[in-house]
Amino acid sequence: MKTTLLIILLGFLSLPLAAQQTKPTIYNPAADAKAEIALAVSQAKASGKHVFIQVGGNWCGWCIRFHNLTTQDAQLDSAFNANFVRVKLNYSEENRNLPLLAEYGFPQRFGFPVFLVLDGDGKLIHTQNSAYLEEGKGHSKAKILEFIAHWGPAAFDPSRYKDE
Repeated sequence: MKTTLLIILLGFLSLPLAAQQTKPTIYNPAADAKAEIALAVSQAKASGKHVFIQVGGNWCGWCIRFHNLTTQDAQLDSAFNANFVRVKLNYSEENRNLPLLAEYGFPQRFGFPVFLVLDGDGKLIHTQNSAYLEEGKGHSKAKILEFIAHWGPAAFDPSRYKDE
């Protein structure tokens, strides 16, 4: 009986270690974020897209959930890929990227994740508090699709507004 209890206790104690080994790594604290954004801007300009920057960290559960939803849901993934070049901008103890975030008007004031939209010239055209894309206990697919429609390049096409 004592041996069984000891085995069970050791099993429970090892669970946190297993959880630490499966820590998500969608953000790279060592990345040269400025260079990644410059590359994304150049790709966006060449392809007629905008740049979508997701600011957050591997420590942020909401950041991971948003990433998972928008990459695993086929409709959301397709809509993002049709309209944006995506970049993950790390904010963590290892690298807060504060000088770069200062250039974008301190978006971290909204919490995490926070989203930046740049046009094909690298100009910041929108900062989005992710709370406005939530509904209930998660992000709303409908609100995300609406966001994409409002901030994708087609929304900025002057020909869409000729007859208004």
